[in-house]
Amino acid sequence: MSPRETVARGMLTVAEAAQELGLKESTIRAWLLRRKHIRFVKLGRAVRISREEVDRLIRENTIPTRELF
Repeated sequence: MSPRETVARGMLTVAEAAQELGLKESTIRAWLLRRKHIRFVKLGRAVRISREEVDRLIRENTIPTRELF
């Protein structure tokens, strides 16, 4: 595996992250611009978001059900 493949493994483009989250790409880009909600990696002009970061965002924003007793 090349170094580039190792670094890119588990990393998503903005479009891929938006698709996984069910959001518009513009929403993700707005968050990145304001540095809110999601951490990212920027290499030159390329922006990547780790799959773990997408999973964290989902996990931390999941609302549990209420217990009915």
